[in-house]
Amino acid sequence: MTSSRLMLLSAAGFAALALAGCNKAEAPAEEADTTEATATADASDPIASAESAAPEAVAKAAAIVTMGADGKMTELRPGTNGWSCMPDSPTTPGPDPMCMDANAMEFIMAWASHSAPPSDKPGIMYMLKGGTDASNLDPYATEPDGAWIETGPHMMLVGSTAALAGYKGGANPDTKAPYIMWEGTPYAHLMIPVG
Repeated sequence: MTSSRLMLLSAAGFAALALAGCNKAEAPAEEADTTEATATADASDPIASAESAAPEAVAKAAAIVTMGADGKMTELRPGTNGWSCMPDSPTTPGPDPMCMDANAMEFIMAWASHSAPPSDKPGIMYMLKGGTDASNLDPYATEPDGAWIETGPHMMLVGSTAALAGYKGGANPDTKAPYIMWEGTPYAHLMIPVG
């Protein structure tokens, strides 16, 4: 879970469990124009931005929510499948919309309120646009403690300490392989690159 992302997703700056920008390869001029137009459309349309975080089968029936600076959720659209999606956070330099199941939402709300997350209650999050985090160590960092950590499209497994066994975290993880974000904190979670 691009943990700093979660923090940066809130108006206060959910850097991630939330909270990781897509690595962008050079695209032909025609593709680049389309990508820019899509990014602009997503920025001006929170529903489209939020839906871009997960596969269509999940996103189209998900609730669309935003998190305020106070950690409270506002529902922009009700959902029917138990998933919630958030649009891109304007507080990060890269795109970072996310979608999460109910267990992951509990995890995010614990992070937002600085309380203990549920234990042994695994949750899944999608960030198929990637994410950009201020820190892989500090779940509440709003400014980078070095360079911004950019993670391409990924999923996160939260709420399971057992899932972290055998993976590494640290200040500068290899974001092209599974790694632990916010290692050593109650909000440690597994980042799983996809695509």
